[in-house]
Amino acid sequence: MDIPTLRDADPQRLFGAADAYQALAEAIADDGRQWRAGVDDRVRNSGWTGDAADGARQSLSRTTGKLAAAQLELARIAPVLREGAEAFVLAQADLRRALQEAQAGGYQVSDDGGISWPPPSAAERHDPDAPDRARQGTDLRDRIGEALSKAAHADQVTAERLRQYTTDARTGAGLDPGTAAMRLNSTLLRAFTGSEDLVLAGMPDQNASPTEVNSWWKSLPADEQQRLISQHPGEIGNRNGIPTPARDQANRIRLDQLVNDLSSRQDLSEWDKKKLEGFRAIQGRLKDDQGKQPPAYLLVIGDQGQGRAAVAYGNPDTADDVVAYVPGLNTEIKNMGGGDANRARDLWQSAHDIDPSRSTASIAWLGYDAPQAKGLSPDALAVAGDERAKQGGEAYQGFLQGLRASHEGQPAHLTALGHSYGSFTVGQAAQRPGGIPADDIILVGSPGTGAQKAGQLGVDGSHVWVGAAEHDPVSHLPSHAEAKGIGIGAGIGGLVGGVPGAVLGGFIGDKIAGHGDPHELWFGQDPASSEFGARRFDVADGPLGFQSHSDYWNQGDGRDGHSLRNMGMIVSGHGDRVIGQDRR
Repeated sequence: MDIPTLRDADPQRLFGAADAYQALAEAIADDGRQWRAGVDDRVRNSGWTGDAADGARQSLSRTTGKLAAAQLELARIAPVLREGAEAFVLAQADLRRALQEAQAGGYQVSDDGGISWPPPSAAERHDPDAPDRARQGTDLRDRIGEALSKAAHADQVTAERLRQYTTDARTGAGLDPGTAAMRLNSTLLRAFTGSEDLVLAGMPDQNASPTEVNSWWKSLPADEQQRLISQHPGEIGNRNGIPTPARDQANRIRLDQLVNDLSSRQDLSEWDKKKLEGFRAIQGRLKDDQGKQPPAYLLVIGDQGQGRAAVAYGNPDTADDVVAYVPGLNTEIKNMGGGDANRARDLWQSAHDIDPSRSTASIAWLGYDAPQAKGLSPDALAVAGDERAKQGGEAYQGFLQGLRASHEGQPAHLTALGHSYGSFTVGQAAQRPGGIPADDIILVGSPGTGAQKAGQLGVDGSHVWVGAAEHDPVSHLPSHAEAKGIGIGAGIGGLVGGVPGAVLGGFIGDKIAGHGDPHELWFGQDPASSEFGARRFDVADGPLGFQSHSDYWNQGDGRDGHSLRNMGMIVSGHGDRVIGQDRR
């Protein structure tokens, strides 16, 4: 495979051949139905008996079987041609993008993929900021070579698959009903051919950055983008860097597939039942939001773990302000079609009301398994651990990087928002290598972030905002060193029971036991403390008990509504108007 062959190829002709084979298969199917009804069934039901009748029926039945086998054989050729054509389109797009960059950079590319460039000028040799042309040239050469290699591999595999059908035609195996039945579905076909999915192999690998994914997607022809969306929705919809409209379209297809799959199964586990309930709730939510403003977009959907979803109000690719909210303790997938979607929508409204001149996208993101602490169970212990926050932090970091990569024009003002254990997850994402591309970070009802100082979250402390209701027991969780007090409080909290009792017991035990550092929480320094160095915004004290932990989106009058309005000001870029509250 050389550059002119791939660059100038016309994969559309293969798509045309696939359509022709599909039409031929449909025509053979029509002929088979006519034969069966007009000849085979008529003779079989004629009442004719005897040796001649038996022989005739056997002969006619064999012909019917051959027609059915031929139809199945021909029907499988079209997908082979389409898959090969799509693989060629993907490789061709990679090649053309690399060639365009080479031409723009002044590189010379030979037909076999070799690359050269003029020697650096005297100015370039003495300029420490001059581009490393050798490194760039090597990178371009590798990308061109990879595109040619993918195309050659797709060509070889497609030829091998088609050769099998040629052999079947020559030997007569293609007219054998038993052979046709054995190869009935694509899974068996892949096992039979020993070949991988060429289209998936042609996509950027999982280590590709969202910026690379976005560049790859934009290089594809529009019709190829639509084919990938319709045929590979799971891979396209959840890929960071793919533009929002494409992700939304693919994920709605995938959502319907997930609901249909789970609905058809009889052996659902309890979490499968919860996921089915949640996916149906999201379906209903999207249906209810159809045609309303702001428009809703489904940015993530998946059945991994407890379920994955992200719903956006407003298009984050075009919005001036974008906020991505991470919920915490006891969040289930159904909440993404209910309360957490309401919170995202309410925050959009708050930001919009504060500054209608700016466009906003508000996202509720559940890309991890939030700890479940309903009664005593192994899951309940996860609320005290950091593993889920670390895993979620990695996924959240990639999601935000994807939002940056797919945004059009000037970068949006991006806010990361975490509530409860979700604030710990945001904190873990912010402390990963490379951090998160956020301009502001909001932490509400936080048990800590794993950091001792706001500056450890990758932004200046003046852009880390904290909402901590005085009666929210989660924002008073004791440190590990103070856990001895929980034993005292447990007896009291046990009278309440459940999550409120467990958390309230810890709160009371902390107060009874006393401690060395009054601002050390379970997951590090109290974000609302002076030592942490963030900006605390005003929220109502809230009612006594666990209800205060979920009161940050309260839209009441007076101070009760300060929390949501303050968050709307931060999201819309008006932090100077935030009503503050003294740090602890």
